[in-house]
Formats: sequence, C-alpha cells, structure tokens
Amino acid sequence: MPIKIPNDLPAVKILEKENIFAMTETRAITQDIRPLKIVLLNLMPKKVETETQISRILGNTPLQIELTLIRTKTHKSHNTSKDHLLAFYQTFDDIKDEKFDGMIITGAPVEMIDFEQVDYWEELCEIMEWSKVHVHSTMHICWGAQAGLYYHYGIKKQELPKKLFGVFAHKKDYPNSMLLRGFDDVFYVPHSRNTTVSREEIERVPELKILAILFQKTAADNSL
Repeated sequence: MPIKIPNDLPAVKILEKENIFAMTETRAITQDIRPLKIVLLNLMPKKVETETQISRILGNTPLQIELTLIRTKTHKSHNTSKDHLLAFYQTFDDIKDEKFDGMIITGAPVEMIDFEQVDYWEELCEIMEWSKVHVHSTMHICWGAQAGLYYHYGIKKQELPKKLFGVFAHKKDYPNSMLLRGFDDVFYVPHSRNTTVSREEIERVPELKILAILFQKTAADNSL
C-alpha cells in the first residue's frame, strides 16, 4: 500500500525511482480508505534527507499511511530552505487539536548540549506531553530517544570515553518482543554517538523494557 505525502514533496520522485508507492494528497482524497495517521517531528538540519529516509521505510508497510510533517517554531533552520518549510511543514500549533495513530521524533545534532540548553527544549517538552493523550504510540530516534527518556523518566545521558562509531552486533534481550519478530538472535546495527544511557537506570523504571543490547565489547560496555 502507498504512503500518502504532501504534493510535490521532493521525496516523491526519489521513492518512485526506488519502486516505492507514494501517493500524493490529490490522489489520496479520491480513495475511501482510512489511512494510518503518522506525524513526523523532524529535528534534523537536513530535513529533506530525513523525511525521505522515513518515507522510504514507512512506504514498505502493507498499510496506507498519511504522513504529516512538523517542525519546531522556536528554532530557525539553516540547512533547509524557507520555501520548503513553508510548503510542506506545519508547527505544533497547527496540529495540536488533532489525534494521530503514531508519532516519530527524530534525532538532532545537539548530543553534547545539556537538554535544557537546547533552544527548542521547552517546545519539545510540550509536544512530548501532548503526545501522551493525542498519539497512540511514539517512536523516539537517536537523540530523540535520549530526550524522551530524560523528559518522561528522568534518565540522563552519559558521555562515553570515546565516540562509538561503526556497525556492531546486538543480541535480543527480550526475545518475545513484537518489535523484534523476524529478527535473528544476533543482528547488526550502526552507531555514531558520543553519549549513552545506563542500563541500571532503565531497569529501575517498571514501564521500560530493554529489547536488545550491544553484543560486542566496545567503549560502551554495560550501556545501550
């Protein structure tokens, strides 16, 4: 099934070349199908690249997905054109009265900055609080995951002795997870980061469950 994305979004042409079915809004309104509504909070500087990567993954599902793109209004983007933002992105104020099946919060290149020092932190906190009642399920990616752990559960990020960079083996820590269905017991994941979170701190929170851990010995031993 197709992913429904805004008319003329640059990702459309890229996905078509990869044989991924992307449907524009104009075509979608002719179909009487209730799509899965996903909102993407894109915090990355190069928004076109990120929205294309996410669209590529969502477009491989058997469901019809309606993707809404939002950005923070408290941060001025220097790597994405103003015209692109005005054409394809909304702000939290534009969508805060809606409800969504899912939300994706991306990472951002602010890993070495304290959360409270990030210029859009208060706005991000407002969005994460809003997501508790307006979104059925939220996925936090990279720095966005650390931000979610800190805001919702008070788990702080920790600086690594040296940057963790490369492709590393991981093993299932919770084999019965639906999210890991179809995964091998050991699988490989790329990392490029300077910080981590403590397994011990996560295990103290009953609502959290660790699904997979680093299998190789690295500078991030005993971390996630």
